[in-house]
Amino acid sequence: MGKASEAMTQTIEPRVVHLTTRTGISVRRTLPTRQLRTIGAWCFLDHYGPTEDAGSMSVAAHPHVGLQTVSWLFSGQLEHRDSVSSIQVVNPGELNLMTAGVGIAHSELSEQSAAPLHGVQLWVVLPESARHQAPHFEHHEDLPDFEHNGARVRVLVGRLLGHESPAATYSPLVGAQITLGDDPVSMPREQGFEYGLLPVDNDVVANGTPGPTTNLFNIDDDSEIITISGPAASRVMLLGGEQFTEPMVMWWNFIGRNHDEVEQMRSEWEAGNQRFAAFEDRIGGRIPAPELPNVPLKSR
Repeated sequence: MGKASEAMTQTIEPRVVHLTTRTGISVRRTLPTRQLRTIGAWCFLDHYGPTEDAGSMSVAAHPHVGLQTVSWLFSGQLEHRDSVSSIQVVNPGELNLMTAGVGIAHSELSEQSAAPLHGVQLWVVLPESARHQAPHFEHHEDLPDFEHNGARVRVLVGRLLGHESPAATYSPLVGAQITLGDDPVSMPREQGFEYGLLPVDNDVVANGTPGPTTNLFNIDDDSEIITISGPAASRVMLLGGEQFTEPMVMWWNFIGRNHDEVEQMRSEWEAGNQRFAAFEDRIGGRIPAPELPNVPLKSR
């Protein structure tokens, strides 16, 4: 788990994944990869859009266990519905945070909007102390937003430069959107944190390493500061956190600690167990779980 062994800033190319047969959208996935499994407790990163297709995101009911989902938009609108009765449209600059705990189901539907749909979907693995809690959902509009070195910083989760998000977290981590100004922006690293950067709009340079848009920067552990430069108004997602050292089996939409746990999660979803209560949405139906592999899943 954690960072790759090389003590250098590297860039990771995304792989393109088509979400479902019902949606026209493909996503660029940079976490997890063979080179990098996690950044702190961040364990999943999809970047999608921009797309003018208003119906591009239509993901029917599907389950989650053992993680948090973080939905963040740069433009467009998405409606979230879930099995704990949440119905919430998220707009750019707002946070939808769903803590799955022991189990939840949800769906996502893009709304008709004057702006193209463009955003990221992230997951955070829950530690043992938090993964058995009841599921819940949060929506936050009033997030820390401040200027630093001429850049604009908005903190989604965690704490950065003395500013802390109200969103619930269960391990030391940070997620923020940085909008660059005319000059490079530098910030100190939190001791013991791993860091990654995702350019959203333009190619940038991070700690002297150039990287194209949509590639994920895996920041050198030895650097004391993180310096980012690029065209003015370019947006960059900053992810960081303490290395996640607990056993973790991540398969489909589930995170457990061993194969048997994940197999039980899958069986209960397929059986319509109350762990994943039914709910109504405008999409209809539910996504069946894929078949488990023929070999036991192993912890990363």
